[in-house]
Amino acid sequence: MTMSSPKRLAQLLSAHNTRPLFDSLEAFLFDCDGVIWKGDKLIHGVPQTLDLLRSKGKKLVFVTNNSTKSRRQYAIKFQSLGLSVTEDEIFSSSFAAAMYLKVNNFPQQNKVYVIGGEGIIEELQLAGYTGLGGPEDGEKRVQLKSNFLFEHDKTVMYHLAYFCWRNPFLFIYFFCSLKLICCSISQVGAVVVGLDPDINYYKLQYGTLCIRENPGCLFIATNRDAVGHMTDLQEWPGAGCMVGAMCGSTEKEPIVVGKPSTFMMEFLLKKFQIDTSKMCMVGDRLDTDILFGHNAGCKTLLVLSGVTTQSTLQDPSNNIQPDYYTGKISDILDLLGQ
Repeated sequence: MTMSSPKRLAQLLSAHNTRPLFDSLEAFLFDCDGVIWKGDKLIHGVPQTLDLLRSKGKKLVFVTNNSTKSRRQYAIKFQSLGLSVTEDEIFSSSFAAAMYLKVNNFPQQNKVYVIGGEGIIEELQLAGYTGLGGPEDGEKRVQLKSNFLFEHDKTVMYHLAYFCWRNPFLFIYFFCSLKLICCSISQVGAVVVGLDPDINYYKLQYGTLCIRENPGCLFIATNRDAVGHMTDLQEWPGAGCMVGAMCGSTEKEPIVVGKPSTFMMEFLLKKFQIDTSKMCMVGDRLDTDILFGHNAGCKTLLVLSGVTTQSTLQDPSNNIQPDYYTGKISDILDLLGQ
């Protein structure tokens, strides 16, 4: 009879273990929502903690699943809160979505339909892609009535085959002009779904039709977070709600580029050249932040200032355990005696 090994439990960050952990690290990776801020309000002690870490030569990187902003927009938010953080230190899931398309040689003539915020649209543009939808489609409505056909950006072949069927005289023109037409007319080749406060039936239908009817259309999710601290007082539905709706209508599973996927870690490693064993992922979510750290081989620190409570962490049914946990990141200051 084989005995299963006991589940390793998280250690409470203390004066005894903080210094050895601190000295073993070269970089701290921070989630933002619930760790650095809640909505537009800084969590207590964050500026002083980040200043201390920088003064001790630690590299700071901010890895967020919130796709509503681009790296540029996040840099502006950090500055508005009195924190000096550059774009190069920010890795958002909006950036990850654009980079996924780029590293996989997604054709630049193809369009990308976005169910999400301006952050995704901007990052796509910086990567050389054309994004459709996003906030622009937030006010659009559908007409659910007889003989109403919802039009979306179909493939070239879909359009031409339809018109040839309606008009046989176009058949010859179709084959004579196919090469020219295919080179000059683009199509939606990917749908990116992220957090979208303006989600509506129009966007869901547009994205669904692209994924179901455009051959080879990619279905990309920035993340599947169930909830997040969009404001300082309470949690709000996360991108996982929007992604779940699209999974239901398309009957397909997405490519997830945000945490816990290690896709963003590949960029971090190329940029900073730091071994993951010398990194610590600091986050407030077990199923994204801490799992991301585990998947990448980082040390992990859960803070209870966001969505995860101590009772959730210590629930017997929870199988995701961080290496350490504490109330908030400024506890590091106190435990180091600063």
